[in-house]
Amino acid sequence: MALKKKVDSFDQQDTNFAELAKALSHPARIVILRMLADRNRCICGDFVDILPLAQSTVSQHLQELKKAGLIVGEIEGPKSCYSINMRKLGELNEWFQTFLKDLKCC
Repeated sequence: MALKKKVDSFDQQDTNFAELAKALSHPARIVILRMLADRNRCICGDFVDILPLAQSTVSQHLQELKKAGLIVGEIEGPKSCYSINMRKLGELNEWFQTFLKDLKCC
């Protein structure tokens, strides 16, 4: 019998929340989300023009946000166009509110 991973011992909702929080753990990803909130849709080059990072690094940050489900990407010709996944962002908002309420700090 395979040993259960330690992370599997935690509540699934707490694990999901931690994964989303991890996806937000870099300032470039925060800037990406702010840009998407402002413009609704952007291609990778739009982020490269603003961020002080190489295109390959920006692509990695986009992939982390996409993997977490916070953004979605659609192929438009030779480019991928990204937008915020509002459903997932709503879940994140609810989790943050519940978390802070549980901590009795707000």
